[in-house]
Amino acid sequence: MLTSSFIFLPGVGPATERRWWDEGLLDWNMFLNQSSVPGVSAGRKHWYDSELRTARDLLDNGHFHSVATQLPRCEHWRLYETCRSRTGFLDIETTGSSPGPGDVTVVGLHRNGTTVSLVQDESLTSEHLQMELDQCDLLVTFFGSVFDVPYLRTTFPALRFPPLHFDLCFSARRLAMRGGLKHIERELGINRQANISHLDGSDAVRLWLEWRRGDAMARETLLTYNRADTENLVALAGRLYEDMISRFGPSPLSPPLQSAYSR
Repeated sequence: MLTSSFIFLPGVGPATERRWWDEGLLDWNMFLNQSSVPGVSAGRKHWYDSELRTARDLLDNGHFHSVATQLPRCEHWRLYETCRSRTGFLDIETTGSSPGPGDVTVVGLHRNGTTVSLVQDESLTSEHLQMELDQCDLLVTFFGSVFDVPYLRTTFPALRFPPLHFDLCFSARRLAMRGGLKHIERELGINRQANISHLDGSDAVRLWLEWRRGDAMARETLLTYNRADTENLVALAGRLYEDMISRFGPSPLSPPLQSAYSR
């Protein structure tokens, strides 16, 4: 989807991008292969060609960040396939209090099929969390741009996050899905273990407090709950990414170039 994106070009917005897609310019190469584009002056076409060749060379050499970061944050979902091997799925649990020292209880991070659970007073340190985040180009969360990331920034002020963020909550809203993570999971048929399917964020706070009072079973339940929150983001991201392409990406039914430019 990144190579079908034109909105990083100067003066190109969603309407122009959509018009080009509808006329058959589905990716950078198709644009470059045209000697002219209706509505684009020769000078501007030359300028855009230069920008696209530079972007293509950067992408071919693995240096896509300079292109990717020019996309609006709400369009970072377009990078999901490009960044798949270096995507980190993140979810946190807290004490339920306002963010402050000691209020993050568990951080779940999933990448390339492996989940790491960082636990307060055990493995959750700024250094350990930074080491995990440094392995990610794209962060995937559910409402994390509003909750998880600001909470972690307050708790660990020196923490550096990946510059690219696919927040599934806002993609779901654009697709007219309402409700929280668990509701959308159920709507899409993404399941959880029966023993944690009824739990929510308030239960995570309760489990933490019970664990601190010595209930070892509460610890295991809390970690299982957080792992589900984190790992289910993988299935949800895949579904939403495909739906976003279908709804907001180029149409596979766009007319062939020869008919689009024979007018």
